[in-house]
Amino acid sequence: MSVTTGADLFAETLEQYGVRRLFGNPGTTELPVTEAIADVDVEYTLSLHEDVAVGAAAGYATAARHLNALPVGVVNLHVVPGLAHGLGNVYNAMRSGVPLVVTAGTHATDFQHEEPVLSGKLVETAEPHVKLALEAKNVDALPAVLRRAFRTALTPPTGPVFVALPMDVMTAETDGSPERLGRVPDAGEGDPDAVEDAVDALVEADEPVLVVGDGVARSGGVNDAVALAEATGARVHAEIFASETNFPTEHPQFVSFLPPDDGIVSTFLKTDTVVFVGCSSNVPLWKNEAPLVPDDATLVHVSDAGRELGKNSPADAAVLGDPARVCRRLADEVSETLGEDERAERVKDVETTKQALEPMMQQMGEDESDSPRASKAALVDGMAEVFDDAYVADEGVTSKYALLTRYPFEGDDYLANKGGGLGYGAPAAVGAALAHSDAGNERRVVGFIGDGSYFYYPQAIYTAVREGLDMTFVVPNNDGYTILRDNTDELLGEEGAAYTGTRFDPPVSVIDSARAYGATAERVDEENGLRDALREATGEGVHVVDVAVHD
Repeated sequence: MSVTTGADLFAETLEQYGVRRLFGNPGTTELPVTEAIADVDVEYTLSLHEDVAVGAAAGYATAARHLNALPVGVVNLHVVPGLAHGLGNVYNAMRSGVPLVVTAGTHATDFQHEEPVLSGKLVETAEPHVKLALEAKNVDALPAVLRRAFRTALTPPTGPVFVALPMDVMTAETDGSPERLGRVPDAGEGDPDAVEDAVDALVEADEPVLVVGDGVARSGGVNDAVALAEATGARVHAEIFASETNFPTEHPQFVSFLPPDDGIVSTFLKTDTVVFVGCSSNVPLWKNEAPLVPDDATLVHVSDAGRELGKNSPADAAVLGDPARVCRRLADEVSETLGEDERAERVKDVETTKQALEPMMQQMGEDESDSPRASKAALVDGMAEVFDDAYVADEGVTSKYALLTRYPFEGDDYLANKGGGLGYGAPAAVGAALAHSDAGNERRVVGFIGDGSYFYYPQAIYTAVREGLDMTFVVPNNDGYTILRDNTDELLGEEGAAYTGTRFDPPVSVIDSARAYGATAERVDEENGLRDALREATGEGVHVVDVAVHD
């Protein structure tokens, strides 16, 4: 048998499992790993901040699922401070259900008791934000620990996993080899009795409403959700804070992404039958003043996560299963039972409702300002015209709903920050671009990042430049933290309160920051120069377009 080190075994495991890229910020304890992958078919991507590395790994995993690559991100951090720095985006990945394997080097096991500098409780630090956290305490246990980590991250409901890698484990010699990963199962078609209850509810409904969540996209079920909507004649909405495209936004039965506003949501869901499929974040930011779903409505829940079934609303029919397979099964069974005339009448009602809501939807991002700056709506319209078939990573925050109501998304073309912790979008955009590059896919990746979010981790620009990517960042810039002012208005119940520290005055230069990291950058102060600037940003290299918008 050949003898190898723990670090070599780690690298060989990544290669055997089909991992194409390792993200990280190496310190002394990580050097054995980063040196070892130089001998295998895995790229190493250095980021200037741990949260950038984690966010990029999450964006990579999300995009890789659509590119015939193993849909998992792997990121290697530096001891306790490095893990602590990266936890913001570990949290965001957890909320979005992104499969990540997060590792961190640590001191040798026979030295940890002395509490050396940079040491601490790695496993306990990670535990609240991951599905599983453990330490590889022996080099001979490493193959099993890594297999378990990858399988746990990839098994529905997917999410991050953490593994601590002590220095002596990674430098120790072993005759072990990577264990086979095996096929990762999905959650199945659902319990037959629960499926029957769901079919009965959908057939007997007067005005069914389908709310699609990120479990739909994660299971590859966008087309299956369309089939279910068409079979039932349901009106369709995307869940609050959806982080993927779970239904084509141009489909005639799709009405809107649900905003984090309990009044609007309760209006949209005021009906007799509501179906939640693959939802997790379908709650607003603030405590509900009214129930989001009527107490007398029939609720159908479908999820691959048992904890989501009946979590915030009682489920009259709860189906634990793979959202794609359950949608397909429900569509087939409802089609056999529901009459064509009833289905057509429901679709007609959807058209009427959609027409009534259209003026409100079109106003998202519009306002009455006479400023020469572009409105958010005008910015999004320009993007839709210039960036044909782009993959969009969104952390526009206060510009988000202009994007979601005006940009055409079909599926496999959108990721967003579901967790709400700022600083996810720019790194995730870089990770998504790297996934496309590794797959030989020339689709353009566009980061739609608010100015406040951009300045969390402008180092993401450096990573994109260093990796030689061709991608674009569009920054809707209102010169401050508007989301904080909006939230203060909501909290205090008044508008125009005195705000402290929410305006960039003097302004911070996005373009100077971007150029410092090696990107091409342009500022757009007036709407009439918008489209030309966006077109210029479709060339080779990393482009940042800083667009002054008004609120």
